[in-house]
Amino acid sequence: MKSDAAAPRDHEGREQLPPFSRMLYHWFMVYVRRSMRRQFHALRLLRGVGEQPDAPDLAGQPVIVYTNHPGWWDPLMFFTVAQELWPGRLNYGPIDAAALGKYRFLERIGLVGIEPGTRRGAARFLRIARAAGRRPDVIFWVTAQGAFADPRERPMVIRPGVGHAAQGNERGVIVPMAVEYPFWNERLPEALVAFGEPMPMGPGSGLDAHAWNALLATRLEATQDRLAHAARRRDPAPFRTLLTGDVGVGGVYDLSRRFRAWLKGERFDPSHGGVSSISPEPRR
Repeated sequence: MKSDAAAPRDHEGREQLPPFSRMLYHWFMVYVRRSMRRQFHALRLLRGVGEQPDAPDLAGQPVIVYTNHPGWWDPLMFFTVAQELWPGRLNYGPIDAAALGKYRFLERIGLVGIEPGTRRGAARFLRIARAAGRRPDVIFWVTAQGAFADPRERPMVIRPGVGHAAQGNERGVIVPMAVEYPFWNERLPEALVAFGEPMPMGPGSGLDAHAWNALLATRLEATQDRLAHAARRRDPAPFRTLLTGDVGVGGVYDLSRRFRAWLKGERFDPSHGGVSSISPEPRR
């Protein structure tokens, strides 16, 4: 990866975000979306409560989205959510520098190498977060727990750097997003996400880094609890579907189900046990 000395700087000597290749990102997203469709039944966004929208209105301001960290799929899911909701934004986020060394192209689509557990890594994380905070065309994604954790784990504990990033940014908002991958009624899991309310960053907050971390943990835990309640119902109705994946079992089993549906004059639905009638509408 590039050294700090080689990192791009602005006219005031502040570190800038690495260059972003939209063309490479476009081709990478073709792979990501295909993978998401193959590995998940659907990607669903929990609808807002009352006047709260499903997803925050970013309104042309810098944004940090901080999340829990339930699994390997998280970064690819972030990319997909962003493409569905905010297609004009560039997406950046930290990644272990060792992992970036194996896949150098990732730096050209927004992933920035950080040395975890070191002062050097913590300092670069804050510089990159502040660089993102000067860009109204960027979303900065952070897995706030720093390591994989069960989505039901309580209390929510997030890494202190997230609070420092919120304190250090001069403007913009920071938004909690909860993530789960539960199995419902299909052979593939669901990818479920929910947003909490945006919190304005900047000097006007009056919070130090420690107070920020406590607030961020509380807000993310509340968002996770709301998502967990909806996930346990195993009902897609409270969700907005962003992406649909494969359904059914496939092979000979689904072929026989399709044939039986045809014999009965029913429309075949490949979801678990699903057939729907195609008989004429009932007489009035």
